[in-house]
Formats: sequence, C-alpha cells, structure tokens
Amino acid sequence: MSQNTLKVHDLNEDAEFDENGVEVFDEKALVEEEPSDNDLAEEELLSQGATQRVLDATQLYLGEIGYSPLLTAEEEVYFARRALRGDVASRRRMIESNLRLVVKIARRYGNRGLALLDLIEEGNLGLIRAVEKFDPERGFRFSTYATWWIRQTIERAIMNQTRTIRLPIHIVKELNVYLRTARELSHKLDHEPSAEEIAEQLDKPVDDVSRMLRLNERITSVDTPLGGDSEKALLDILADEKENGPEDTTQDDDMKQSIVKWLFELNAK
Repeated sequence: MSQNTLKVHDLNEDAEFDENGVEVFDEKALVEEEPSDNDLAEEELLSQGATQRVLDATQLYLGEIGYSPLLTAEEEVYFARRALRGDVASRRRMIESNLRLVVKIARRYGNRGLALLDLIEEGNLGLIRAVEKFDPERGFRFSTYATWWIRQTIERAIMNQTRTIRLPIHIVKELNVYLRTARELSHKLDHEPSAEEIAEQLDKPVDDVSRMLRLNERITSVDTPLGGDSEKALLDILADEKENGPEDTTQDDDMKQSIVKWLFELNAK
C-alpha cells in the first residue's frame, strides 16, 4: 500500500516571491515590529483553532476511501480479467473498490496489540495479494476470496509484531487453539483452567499442553522499574553469575594471605 504524505501549507495572499518561487520577507519589518497583546491573543486563538482542525489520520483515510464505488459482479469479472493481463488501471480499480472491506475486517482485530491504522495497512497488503491471485473464472465473488488473504496478513502481523520472541506461524496457530479453549473453560468453570483440564477438553497429552502454554508466558524487560519509591530497575538487582559472591571473595582473600604466609616461611632452598 502506498502511503500518502499530507502537507499543510499556510498561504499568504499578500506574500511576495522571488524568481525561484521563494517567499521574500521584509527583514526590517520583522525586527522592528513588536507583537502587541492583541496579536499574542490572536495568535493563541489561531493556534488553538489549528489544533482542533488537525485531522486524525485514520478518520481522514476512512473519509477518502468512502469515495471509491463498489463493483458489481460483472464489473469484478471485467476488471479482474484485465488485471490478470497486466492492466495497471484495472488492478488499481479492484484494490480501491475493496478498501472498505479491509477496514471492516481490521476492526475485528482491535485490542490485539496493533493500532487500527496498522491493521488496515497490513490488510491492504493482503488485498493487493488477493487481486494478483484472483481467478474470476472460478465463479465466486472477489470479496469472498480476498477476505481470506486479508485475514491471513493481519493475523500474521499480529503474531510477528506483538511478541518479543517471534514464534513460527504454525506454533502460534496451535497455541491460539489452546488459549481459546482456556478462555472457554474459564467461563464455564469460573476459574482459570489447569493444563490437565485443557488437555482433557482437547484430547491432547498434558505434557504437550503444558509445553505450549509455557510459550505464552509474558517476557519482562530487565529495564522494567521495580515500582514504589525505588528508582532501580530489575537489572539492578539481578545477580551476575560471572561475578563472585561475598563468600567467594572472602575465601579468595584468605587463600591469598595463606599463600603469602607460606612463601615467607620457606627457606632459601
């Protein structure tokens, strides 16, 4: 998906420009003119108004795609055939006419670790892939085919971007089965289900369930603050396995003193 960069320009109808199109300022006026209280108040009001007029990127995008007309079944076949033959305009028409489908699907994946706009961007990649792979001669609607690709790209993005340690896709899908079963059992049993209860529900070995659930354990950063009044992080209280402890240091000092004492007691031979 191509990203549109929005630029806001403050236009001054009375401004003068040089031959290169660069606005020319009166430096003397800039130096001598002191802003009055009224000017400052007006500037503050303009600033507040500008802040209120800032468009949310997501809302702006949703407004733009609303102008793209949907395709009929006959139009889908027509443009899909031309897109397969390499017609760029037909490919673009197929994509733009289904952007709202991406938004509809992306909204279902809210609160999963990615912002809505990120979900939409990932879904658009799936839509583009669907346009490239769609065969109109098979007789089904493009939206049915594209939904699978859109969901796949969104789910893969969530799997890859919301985990500190990336897991293989097939492992994540299997883990999701266990987690979904755990949620269903928690509502049914009114408590967090054990690995044994999940294994019984899925008819799986308990060891396999336990191993998969361990993959879902939360990873804590060593820079995480300890909380409370302490300014220390977790890293500050972790023991360094390569560094000797107090008992080892004391033992080493005693050994060094004993060796020095023995050396002084040796005769010249």
